[in-house]
Amino acid sequence: MKMLNMALNGLFIVLVLSFGTTVAFGPIPRITWEQREVRLTHFQEPGISNYSTLLLNKIKDTLYIGAREVIFAVNSLNIAEKQHEVYWKVTEDKKAKCSEKGKSKQTECLNYIRVLQLLNDTVLYVCGTNAFQPTCDHLLLKTFELVGKNEDGKGRCPFDPAQSYTSIMVDGELYSGTSYNFLGSEPIISRNSPQSPLRTEYAIPWLNEPSFVFADVIRKNPNSTDGEDDKIYFFFTEVSVEYEFFGKLMIPRIARVCKGDQGGLRTLQKKWTSFLKARLICSIPENNFIFNVINDVFILKSPDLKEPVFYAVFTPQLNNVGLSAVCAYNMSLVEEVFSRGKYMQSATVEQSHTKWVRYSGEIPKPRPGACINNEARAANYSSSLNLPDKTLQFVKDHPLMDDSVFPITNRPRLIKRDVNYTQIVVDRIQALDKTVYDVMFISTDTGALHKAVSSENGMHIIEETQLFQDFEPVQTLLLSSKKGKRYIYAGSNSGVVQSPVAFCEKHSTCVDCVLARDPYCAWNPRKASCVAIFKEHGSNSLIQKMNGDASSCTDKDEKVKENYLLHFGGTAELKCSQKSNLAQVIWKFQNGVLKVESPKYRLVGKALLIFNLSEGDSGVYQCLSEEKVKNKKFSQVIAKHVLEVKKISHTTTVSPTLTAAQTEASSPIPFPPTGTSFLSCVGTGSPSSTSTQFDVGSGTESPAVTLLPPFLSDQSQHVNAHGIFHLICRATGPSDVHVIWEKNGQKIDVCVSVQTHVLPDGKVYLFSWVKDTLRESSEYCCSFLSKTGNKASKAWITVDRQEATHQESWTRELNNWKSVINEHDQMMQNWKKAWLSFRDIKATVTLFWICKALLTIRVPRMISCLSSMRNAPVIWKNYTLLTDYGNAN
Repeated sequence: MKMLNMALNGLFIVLVLSFGTTVAFGPIPRITWEQREVRLTHFQEPGISNYSTLLLNKIKDTLYIGAREVIFAVNSLNIAEKQHEVYWKVTEDKKAKCSEKGKSKQTECLNYIRVLQLLNDTVLYVCGTNAFQPTCDHLLLKTFELVGKNEDGKGRCPFDPAQSYTSIMVDGELYSGTSYNFLGSEPIISRNSPQSPLRTEYAIPWLNEPSFVFADVIRKNPNSTDGEDDKIYFFFTEVSVEYEFFGKLMIPRIARVCKGDQGGLRTLQKKWTSFLKARLICSIPENNFIFNVINDVFILKSPDLKEPVFYAVFTPQLNNVGLSAVCAYNMSLVEEVFSRGKYMQSATVEQSHTKWVRYSGEIPKPRPGACINNEARAANYSSSLNLPDKTLQFVKDHPLMDDSVFPITNRPRLIKRDVNYTQIVVDRIQALDKTVYDVMFISTDTGALHKAVSSENGMHIIEETQLFQDFEPVQTLLLSSKKGKRYIYAGSNSGVVQSPVAFCEKHSTCVDCVLARDPYCAWNPRKASCVAIFKEHGSNSLIQKMNGDASSCTDKDEKVKENYLLHFGGTAELKCSQKSNLAQVIWKFQNGVLKVESPKYRLVGKALLIFNLSEGDSGVYQCLSEEKVKNKKFSQVIAKHVLEVKKISHTTTVSPTLTAAQTEASSPIPFPPTGTSFLSCVGTGSPSSTSTQFDVGSGTESPAVTLLPPFLSDQSQHVNAHGIFHLICRATGPSDVHVIWEKNGQKIDVCVSVQTHVLPDGKVYLFSWVKDTLRESSEYCCSFLSKTGNKASKAWITVDRQEATHQESWTRELNNWKSVINEHDQMMQNWKKAWLSFRDIKATVTLFWICKALLTIRVPRMISCLSSMRNAPVIWKNYTLLTDYGNAN
């Protein structure tokens, strides 16, 4: 009952979490790298898709890629270098038969490569879906040709390319988790072996609608004296059999089989005798918040580890708020559960209903589900074929353990909001202080990669790298941890990306290098650069502080000053390329801190806008990045700008063009002679304007509307969509020209600033900007309208993935929870209607147990359960009887 309460509580907490409850939602990435900013290598071929199966041959420095109807071999040091390819297409006859069964001839009825495993040094074992007729073959590595065996792939490879699957080759034998039939209704964990093929029993207690994610082998300890066996572990999510619920409650599992298993002699013939499974727990204990869907697993096997540790990525089943978690587990605890834990058994209730409860009877010997070891051999059980029927029948009926596997420290290593993690790999590296760090690389369903490490300051996400331009999910992730050749490989529907494990060279100062807290990186004072420590040899002067203390850095202020000559009354834009999401931008003028939110100054992203320039604005402007780590603040100068403002006479012809050369670091925005600025709230009517008039003669021709830079498209990349930002539009035209701003095709009804000036040549100069915030990507358009013609500037503003301010984050979180609560209230109403329709004692018993379970988790909203039962006369009539019955049981 304890686990029942915990599971129900964990699932319901997503629906009824109170607003007063606090949950740690994890850190934000310190730096976000766009695809164009870092060194990434891509591999993709025209017309090819679904690059979802990857296999690394570390000895040959080759990466094998399984895609739709083709297998590639590429150089693992530079995946852009294709070495070989072989196409494996479906015949037209098979396509036709597949289509006749209701499948898509263009997509489903093709051959998706799902198994790539090294059979030996010269042969690759490959399997594909083959138009819903799974087939396996041998691929010769020397010639890169398929042998043409065309073996039946049932039980080794899925029929449907959308079905889950996993496989691992162990000593020339393929262990697979997949489906065994066309419909995908018969799940199976099998071993493909010419001597001893084995599979799971086709029964719900063994596998119940599993979604396989990972499999791996753990070799026996060579120093062990108990004669244990190699073990193969499978990870999957399946529908619970032990918990009763109104819907399908998903449970993450770890299952284990023994390599030496040969099946039973009479009972469990050609079936696993060592198959056992247990629950994986990944939760926030103080909130009983359970992550009950497992997405991927990585087993860290390192010589310096006492035992293997596996990392798993989870999400909650009802993921209304976009949460993900990473939990880490010791393999010894898993074996403790399987070798000493309690079993569960099914019990029939009321002749038809089955419940799963803890088995407390006598356990047969040898222990059911155990591998053959020295103890079993001493009792004359040298093989699973010798095991007594009593032991085999027990494991057939009791494959599920009652004990659960809990994570290290009983809580997640990382919890992240607003992200769905898909895959994970973990590298192990020793920092300069001799501390060994486990670095997690976790991919997302939007094509990004997070790199995270646990330090004394807590979990730290070093960086986020956008791997795929179209924000498509990462389907597979692979790590090459070969010394000096450390890479990450990510596969998606459109291609494969190769990324180094660190971008140390992107940190241009010692302070930035140390603040990165990246165990791969250190500052080399001699080279004045941030370097990868695994590429440096014999250097004792490197600076690396994993606590982020940059006090030992002695960076010299060598920022080149950018000089600008601007006109009196104009506007300047001073850029600042600060990258850290954890830092605050501070602008200084003549060494004094500027108040940037004032009529004189505005921040557009991290750039500074200075309006109505005067001679007093001449001087040196500095952009500083200030970052706080463990109550210490570290500042560094990011950019310096020198402005010289000159007054010009009104008799001088003014052209609205730039008078100073633009540079990449900063591009001032020119401005016409001083006019009257006003704030106009643009609604349904046309915007009004004021202007400064020059004494000029009237022209004979109406001038056309001309747009002036910077255009909206030029400004979109500088927008920080989670904060207040400005967009600017400029144009010249006839006297009737006016501006209209639109957002997603709708006229903006917020205040818009407009300035107009009549130029000496008779044209009107119009300068306008809009101040806005947004939480989702939007299209902005400014249109300049006139009888002589119209011109428009458009831009698509993409919401970045940086965290919003604390207030905005809380508002978004609050709205999410409100939405969830509304869903819960509606569900409760539906349940109440269902309860009122029951009129027999059997329904009364069922409802009583539901209510009792809900009451045990102390959710106030659930107490209404029993009060609703009062409204059902037949049910309430028997309530006292049921209470006595429930207490007795």
